[in-house]
Amino acid sequence: MATFNLSSFNPGFFILLGIPGLEQFHIWIGIPFFIIYLVAFAGNSILLYLVFMERSLHEPMFFFLSMLAATDLILCNTCVPKTFSIFCLGPQQITFPGCLTQMFFLHFSFAMDSAILLAMAFDRYVAICFPLRYTTILTHQIITKIVVAIVSRSFCIIFPCVFLLKRLPFCRVLLVPHTYCEHIGIARLACADISINIWYGFAVPIMTIMSDLILIGISYTVILHAVFNLPSRDACQKALSTCGSHVCVILIFYTPAIFSVLAHRFGHNIPHSFHILFANLYVAVPPAINPIIYGVKTKQIWDKINFLFFPKANR
Repeated sequence: MATFNLSSFNPGFFILLGIPGLEQFHIWIGIPFFIIYLVAFAGNSILLYLVFMERSLHEPMFFFLSMLAATDLILCNTCVPKTFSIFCLGPQQITFPGCLTQMFFLHFSFAMDSAILLAMAFDRYVAICFPLRYTTILTHQIITKIVVAIVSRSFCIIFPCVFLLKRLPFCRVLLVPHTYCEHIGIARLACADISINIWYGFAVPIMTIMSDLILIGISYTVILHAVFNLPSRDACQKALSTCGSHVCVILIFYTPAIFSVLAHRFGHNIPHSFHILFANLYVAVPPAINPIIYGVKTKQIWDKINFLFFPKANR
């Protein structure tokens, strides 16, 4: 393989190498990886179609769910196609602007997911604790403001990463031991002090994740208190079932996110190949699992899926 020694603030391109040490297994990793991607693409696309086409699903909870599906589509389409080409065809080039674009949408999607899960927790809090005032609290104007806040916050905390990378000079061999461009991985190729990048890349995700988790935790503490005080056993079970799918998605998203951030910062003894493999699973598996969880555990969506694919059986 040819190497490219560049000394520039705007290098021509990087070469994504894949998973170091596991090159001989790339094709075998790529097959299930691509299947997971197809499940994620199909599941989230169906979810978006149902929410937008079915008037009975035009409620705040399903609107936030459609936002989560759209964000998951952005996430998996940002990384997985390039990753799959690396697994099948070997190391691939990516231009510097292309790398910055991929990095931005990757981290932007993570920030969006976290904010949407917080909005969904607030939606469940209002629905269970103030059921009679649900439609008057979550009006179209309030939902619009929440959406604007979600997008604005995600953009504002991730966009500085682009400038933090563009200010760096690159004068080493621009081989990226990864399957996609991420902030700290690209910064480490620079021949300059990257302490600002490291601390921003560590502090901002931790602060974002922790603040969202704390608020979600407070919401569900109040929700559980309200649920267990419901006079009807059926109402209690229905409320728990409604929240169950959301809690599963929260655990699937935040558990590996926290592990990934802490492992990158402190896990110096963890093999680099494990970091990269885990990072690849993280951009593919949650987007594939989320629509399955909501499709199976949310009765309204499950009924619409059955009617969509088996219309004759539901007549």
